[in-house]
Amino acid sequence: MFPYKKASILGLGKTGIALANFLYSKNVDVFVSESSGKDKVSNNLALLNEKIKYETGGHTDKVLNYGLIIKSPGIPSDIPILLRAKQKRIRILGEIEIAAGLIKPKLLIAITGTNGKTTTTTMIGEIFKAAGFKTVVAGNIGSPLISFVDKINSETAVVLEVSSYQLEDTEKFQPDISCILNITPDHLEHHKNMENYIESKENIFRNQSIGNYCILNYDNENCRAMAQKCNSNVVFTSQNEKLKEGVFFDNQAQKVFIKLPFLKPSNYNFPLNLKIPGKHNIENALFTISTGILSGISPESLKNTLEEFAGVEHRLELVREINGVKYINDSKSTNVDSSLVALKSFSGNIILIMGGKHKGVPYTPLRSLVKTRVKQLLLIGESSGIIEKDLSGTTDIFQAKTLKNALKNAAENAKTGDVVLFSPGCSSFDQFDNFEHRGSEFKKIVNSLN
Repeated sequence: MFPYKKASILGLGKTGIALANFLYSKNVDVFVSESSGKDKVSNNLALLNEKIKYETGGHTDKVLNYGLIIKSPGIPSDIPILLRAKQKRIRILGEIEIAAGLIKPKLLIAITGTNGKTTTTTMIGEIFKAAGFKTVVAGNIGSPLISFVDKINSETAVVLEVSSYQLEDTEKFQPDISCILNITPDHLEHHKNMENYIESKENIFRNQSIGNYCILNYDNENCRAMAQKCNSNVVFTSQNEKLKEGVFFDNQAQKVFIKLPFLKPSNYNFPLNLKIPGKHNIENALFTISTGILSGISPESLKNTLEEFAGVEHRLELVREINGVKYINDSKSTNVDSSLVALKSFSGNIILIMGGKHKGVPYTPLRSLVKTRVKQLLLIGESSGIIEKDLSGTTDIFQAKTLKNALKNAAENAKTGDVVLFSPGCSSFDQFDNFEHRGSEFKKIVNSLN
C-alpha cells in the first residue's frame, strides 16, 4: 500500500513514466514535471496515462503542492525546485526507494559499481533462473523496478542493477545481498567529487544488518575500505589474492576457491572456463558465484550456468568479421575505466573509436595502452578535443566527428588481424539517446559495410 495520496515526479523518462502510470493505477494523485520542452518529449508523453497531470519546459512551484517528490535518476539534487522543496521540508526520494518499499520478495539482491554492473546483474539473474527461482531482473538494466511490483511475491528473487544516481535518493533501501564490484572515478560532473560518489555507492549497504551480506572486491582499494562501514556480513572476492576467507580465483590453477567458514561445506573449489573474455569477467563471475553460494545454489549449477553465459549486448560484443577484421561493439563503455578494460581484452592491432559527452574525468590513464596497442584513434562527439589533448603523442589520431565517418575511415584502413573497437569512454547524450541507441547505430553501420 502506497503511503501517500499525492506525489509529484521529476522527469519524463523511462523511470518517470513507469512511476507515474503505476501510482496513478493505485489512485495516487500524480503530477509529472519535465524540464525539456514538449516537442522533445512527445514520444514519452504518448506513453503517459492521458489523465495524469503534467508540465514541460521547466519545473514550476506546482511540484511543491504534492507532499512528496520522486526524483528520476540523474537529476541533480541542487536544482532550484529541489532546493525550494528542501526549504519546505518536502520529502525527496527515488524510484528504487519507492518500489523496494512496496515488495516483499524471497530475496532482494542489489549490484552496483563503476563498471561491470550490467554483465554481473545479467549473470546473477541467469544463475537464479537456472536454479529454478522465479526471477525478476530490473533497475538500471532493462525496466524500472516499479514496473514489476505487482508481479513480485514471496517466491521471487529480485536482482537489481543500481547506479549511484539511484542510490543517492534512498533512505531505507535494504537488500538481502549487496554487491559493490569496483569504484573508480565516474559521474564527477554530477556528484562533484569522489567522496560524494563513494558515499552514494555506500547507500547500498547503509541499512543492512547482521542477517544480510555485502560482497566487496578485495582487489579494489575503495571497496576494501568500505568493509569497516558495513553492519552486514562482509564477503570478499579476489583474483589477485588467495584469501583466507572469501571467494577467489587462482589464475595458475584456473579454479575458483570458496572459503566461507559459516557455510557447509566451508571449503571447496571448482574449475571455471568462461566463454566471455577478459579478467573483468572473472571479477563479475566471482560476485555471481558468491551471490549464488550465499543463496543456496549448488557450485555445480553455478559452474554450468556461467560457462554457458555468452555476455550482454553492447559490451565487447563481436558484431561482424569482415576480411579478417573484427568489429567490436562496446557502446556500454561510458567511462574511462571501462575503455581501459576493453583495451586490455585485445593484445594489439586496435583501431579505437572513442568519444561522446565528457563526464569530467581525464583520459590520461589510457595513454600507456593506447600507445602500445592502438594503431589509430578515431574521435567523435563533443569530448573529442579533450581526448585528443589528453592522448596526444600516443598514436595516430583522427577527428572523425561522427560514428559513420569513423567507421568509414576504419573500414578503409583496417587490415587482416585488426580489431575495430568502439569503446567510447563517454556517455552517449551528445549524439544519441542512450548507449543502446549508440550501440545499435554502430551495428547498423557495420552490417552495411561491404
